[in-house]
Amino acid sequence: MNLKVRLALLNYLEFAVWGAYLTCVGVYLTKIGMASMIGYFFMIQGIVSIFMPAIMGIIADRWVPAQRLLGLCHLMAGLFMLAAAWYGYTEGNNSEFAVLFSLYSISMAFYMPTLALTNSVAYSALVKAGMDTVKDFPPIRVFGTIGFICAMWFVDITGFMSNQNQFVTSGVLSLLLFLYTFTLPACPIARDGDKQSFVDAFGLKAFSLFRHKDMAIFFIFSALLGVCLQITNGFATPYIESFKSMTEYVDTFGVQHANILYSLSQVSETCCILLIPFFMKRFGIKNVMLIAMFAWVFRFGLLGAGNPGNGVWLFIASMIIYGVAFDFFNISGSLFVDKTTDASIRSSAQGLFMMMTNGVGATVGALIAQVVVTLHTSSEGVEWKTCWYIFAAYALAVGVLFALVFRPNKDKLNK
Repeated sequence: MNLKVRLALLNYLEFAVWGAYLTCVGVYLTKIGMASMIGYFFMIQGIVSIFMPAIMGIIADRWVPAQRLLGLCHLMAGLFMLAAAWYGYTEGNNSEFAVLFSLYSISMAFYMPTLALTNSVAYSALVKAGMDTVKDFPPIRVFGTIGFICAMWFVDITGFMSNQNQFVTSGVLSLLLFLYTFTLPACPIARDGDKQSFVDAFGLKAFSLFRHKDMAIFFIFSALLGVCLQITNGFATPYIESFKSMTEYVDTFGVQHANILYSLSQVSETCCILLIPFFMKRFGIKNVMLIAMFAWVFRFGLLGAGNPGNGVWLFIASMIIYGVAFDFFNISGSLFVDKTTDASIRSSAQGLFMMMTNGVGATVGALIAQVVVTLHTSSEGVEWKTCWYIFAAYALAVGVLFALVFRPNKDKLNK
């Protein structure tokens, strides 16, 4: 099989594993009486993202080839996800949070490092084949988003959104990927002279960047914006599904297929990547980051203003804007780090950027979102509009502060 096709299939399966539950686990938790615990299930993704990728990266560098470690991680992630599904099936609405959360958390601890390991395997294979990673990898990576979307559609159409079978889907895909890794090209283990120290592997040297005002402000705002990342993943589909209780919306497409409606966000994400070069050239890095921040305001605000009936266009607009909100800051932020850090700590700085957004920020955001939703929940249900407007106000405050406070060195950005 052609190498690019093999790597495209790898990315397809990698993200299909995630797409099977990420956007609809909140619906399942709500059904079994754990609506107040949704934030914790998203918090754990951020927590394990802080340290598990670095730990597995050290193991892959020193002892176990990356493709083999990728398979082992998926084996463990799949088995624990299936265990969570079995527990949910046997206990139903009597499921205990501590047991379900523990099984889910262990699965997450093994899955999250595979995102980086998948990239490592792909880069290694492409370089070994004499290909250009900058040119050849992006089209391969697009199949990851396609896999994510296909998994979302599958659990929606099959009715798995509201039960433990979404975990079954994810677990089975993980086990398939475990088997598939045996067909992947072998990745080399670093020679003694090439092995990173533990300090380098965990990106600790990059923390010295906090001594510089521009970088300190940037990383702080990265965490503040990271707060927004998991809010809609955790609460958007439960929100859309809540319209089932209203007779005028119960038969609308959005309510019947909330996950398919939500998948427009991932479609937008794929398309918006193509717009970044134009916006970067026209408006510059800081302004592109600002566009992303204010896009989060509209992302949340439109969700609050819309409904699955005559207001469904507001939902659709929110999904389309997600691509700008997510891609523009991640890509421009990564480029800012690349242009303003010394080559000796550039990789560590990129790791710190991801840690602040997807680790610290996403963890805090999941908890804060849960608190906001819980505080606005009564016997009559959740005051969803108020919640979304609170999230929008937060994003607006972060965007305004960033515009006023962040003043990067233009000479470095233009180098």
